[in-house]
Amino acid sequence: MAKINFILQGKGGVGKSLVSFFLAQYFKNQGQETLCFDTDPVNHTFASFPALNVQSFDLLENGRIIERAFDQFVMALIEAPKDAAIVIDNGASTFLPLCAYLKENDTISLLQEQGHEVLLHSVITGGPSILDTMNGLQALLVNFPDVPIAVWLNEYFGRTEIDGVAVEDSKLVKKFSDRVHAFIHIGQRNNDLFSHDFDNMLKKRLTFEEARHDSSIWILNRQRLVMIQRETFEQIYQANL
Repeated sequence: MAKINFILQGKGGVGKSLVSFFLAQYFKNQGQETLCFDTDPVNHTFASFPALNVQSFDLLENGRIIERAFDQFVMALIEAPKDAAIVIDNGASTFLPLCAYLKENDTISLLQEQGHEVLLHSVITGGPSILDTMNGLQALLVNFPDVPIAVWLNEYFGRTEIDGVAVEDSKLVKKFSDRVHAFIHIGQRNNDLFSHDFDNMLKKRLTFEEARHDSSIWILNRQRLVMIQRETFEQIYQANL
């Protein structure tokens, strides 16, 4: 069976494409056949990394799901090769209509009946957007009660806390504790060099593997990227994704 990973969050600019970037490379690094899709109608960030071979699907028109395009997209998932890993990056503008359409058509149950495993991923970001991202997570927990969710804690904009309470200990998470598959931290390092090197790699649209072999990047810069990759991949491994 294929493992289908939907990255869903209603707030823009919080790191959905970053999560897709990490997952796609992790699965490829594990030797799995990896299929990548970008359904963001505004910013095809995930699809802009040539080495990941991301296929773009335009599912939205005038704020509404294009039914024929959605059906073609679902068929691509149903027909995915056995044991493939599928990573789907969704834009903020598609969050509500896509979730509504998935629920209305009972699409996740259909995928599961076809023998596929489905896992949702949601990003919680620190700073001013934390409440918006928590609302996005709550929407997934309420509307998809039979699907596990991996929660990515992005501390790029600040600590993922609400009134001093960590997201992991929040009332929402405790209420749905049986639904949260794992927490994965995207840490903000004290050393700005790590962030600088990582941001430069993303701006160049390079994967970790490409950056590691790029002679134009100094060896110490490459080493810091290797450390970021190693730490993130270890978390994904421990989360059994």
